[in-house]
Amino acid sequence: METLVLGIGNTLLTDEGVGVHAVQYLKDHHANLPDTEYLDGGTLSFTLAAPVGQADRLIVIDAAQLNGEPGSVRAFVGADMDAFLNQQKNCSVHEVSLIDLINIARLTDQLPQQRALIGIQPENIDWGEQPTPVVQAAIPVAVRKTLDLIGEWNA
Repeated sequence: METLVLGIGNTLLTDEGVGVHAVQYLKDHHANLPDTEYLDGGTLSFTLAAPVGQADRLIVIDAAQLNGEPGSVRAFVGADMDAFLNQQKNCSVHEVSLIDLINIARLTDQLPQQRALIGIQPENIDWGEQPTPVVQAAIPVAVRKTLDLIGEWNA
């Protein structure tokens, strides 16, 4: 079974790009993880519907409003992911929201049965190419949650 790890965000807006930075970290440190593909989803577009629909499992890493301390990380798995995204659907700064992609997959009967969102609370979303230090420090935490989830699903 193939797992797609999709990092989303705008890397020109400091912490908003943390999902892309996390996927790059995974590519750099865990490139040979079997049956796992890493994809920089940028600011999302409908072109991502195909890879999402083709995946057996989906993990999305993104900046998310968690109402927590900057740099906090939280995993939303399965129905919890769906519920969280439905609450946030009008808050996306992306051209296409993640819930739009999930709904396309659902409507075409291609929604990965196993799916999760790893959300990282941003500190600052302003012009800048790197996350703030507190959010940068959260990337290994998000990566560990991602790897743990893949391991759990593979067990």
